[in-house]
Amino acid sequence: MSPRELLLESFRAAVAAADPGRIVPAHLPSRPRGRTLVVGGGKAAASMAAAVEAHWPADAPLSGLVVTRYQHGLPTRRIEVVEASHPLPDGRGEMASLRMLEMAAGLGPDDLLLALISGGGSSLLAAPVEGVSLKELRQVTKALLAGGATIHDINTVRKHLTRLSAGRLAQARNGAQGLALIVSDVVGDDPTHIASGPCAPDPTTCADALDRLEHFRIPLPAGVRRHLEACAASPLADTPKPGDRCFLRMENRVIASARGSLAAAGRYFEQQGIPAVVLSDSVSGDAQAVARQHAALVRAQRTRQPLALISGGETTVTLRPQHGRGGRNAEYLLALALALGDAPAWAIACDTDGIDGSEDNAGAIVSPDTLVRARARGLDAADFLDAHDSHGFFSALDDLVVTGPTRTNVNDYRALLVWLD
Repeated sequence: MSPRELLLESFRAAVAAADPGRIVPAHLPSRPRGRTLVVGGGKAAASMAAAVEAHWPADAPLSGLVVTRYQHGLPTRRIEVVEASHPLPDGRGEMASLRMLEMAAGLGPDDLLLALISGGGSSLLAAPVEGVSLKELRQVTKALLAGGATIHDINTVRKHLTRLSAGRLAQARNGAQGLALIVSDVVGDDPTHIASGPCAPDPTTCADALDRLEHFRIPLPAGVRRHLEACAASPLADTPKPGDRCFLRMENRVIASARGSLAAAGRYFEQQGIPAVVLSDSVSGDAQAVARQHAALVRAQRTRQPLALISGGETTVTLRPQHGRGGRNAEYLLALALALGDAPAWAIACDTDGIDGSEDNAGAIVSPDTLVRARARGLDAADFLDAHDSHGFFSALDDLVVTGPTRTNVNDYRALLVWLD
């Protein structure tokens, strides 16, 4: 099997390990005395809902609503699936979120709220708080994304600008039993950060949100400024905190994460006779800086046999006002190719949701001859990197990885294969 095929198969193994169809059934609770309401959002929401339907007793009351990204839906019978915009919220996600809050408020103590939460839920479940418009929410989100903010920074802000996040879904359920099944796409797998924690206590404050916006020099729309300053001056108006009574009978359970997917990829390599080392499931920081660190690690290897170095997490990219196309994984790979030079190494970097940034590819692949092939076509890799046009670069070389939506999301997958002929 060629190095390219090995890398692609390792990515497929990582994605399969986070397949909700495999994972969700073992975590379903017993049916309650009353009815079960399923709500939630994220890139895995439709596949999670389908798994619930397939394994829930046919004679037990079941209804609900989940929202997922456009083109990530699946046919369901008892749980409605709505498609909405990501990473910038739109009116469809806003209306679905408001409907969920209304449905949760109709529950009682004998009922069950089953929340299906996955990465992407922050923007898909984004109904702005009173006094903040959807346009203003989109404006702030876009500025944070372009400014190189981490997902924790972005969610600290969004928690205080949207109605369903930061424990407010748990708060709305009117005393019903609650269970949130969570597919984690964030470093650390803390439920408060995944999809902005709809069912989890929020340790951050409106003052923290203002601090993050100031740190990244984000211009504040009038409605956002008024809301956050008023909230910061009146802590009682803030989100529910740890210890709040609304979290009684509410469990947040992470059922899939990057750690499990990286381990699955490692087992795949081992089965092919290739030793594998999981470097970390929580790599973060600037994509180009991470690429240079990984290239140095490859060059330091003295092995005379193939070796796979695997990592997960989420890097960031700080965009210039004028930039090309491409996500953080392709940007990492382009910087990696330049840093590796002629080193005998292959690499893959893909988002496990199948979408790298806002493009149609999951990521791309780098080979030892990437730069040679690029020069033969008149492509200057450094110029493409400077323009943040990694998609254009790898597209020209036919090295993009295109999977379509995977309907799961456990963050990024990277594998470097040191391959000595």
